[in-house]
Amino acid sequence: MKEYLKYCQEDDKLTNRPYTTRYIGSLVADFHRNLIRGGIYIYAGTLKNPAGKLRLLYECNPISFLAEQAGGKASDGFHRILEVEPYTLHQRIPFFVGSTKMVEKAEYFMNKFSKNFCELS
Repeated sequence: MKEYLKYCQEDDKLTNRPYTTRYIGSLVADFHRNLIRGGIYIYAGTLKNPAGKLRLLYECNPISFLAEQAGGKASDGFHRILEVEPYTLHQRIPFFVGSTKMVEKAEYFMNKFSKNFCELS
């Protein structure tokens, strides 16, 4: 995750970077702003909450549906959110939603990290 954030802060005129960050503190408000202005909403897993904090069925799925209808993408960092099979009612999941390009770049960094992590363990 840190590598993706560093990437977003690098200066690159071809991709209009560096990107600015904004955090309102509400999933719906942050997502609404990203729909209007572009961007990505990230709530990744942490050491304390490796499964993330947002709930799949009644937070991530509805926002994912809206994002995809608007031409964006939603992911847990590895899989499309709307394809994740829930196993409990209150299942939590990491969440990346926004522009297709930005979500795919975040997935690229997540896959890169997970491969490096697997090699270390």
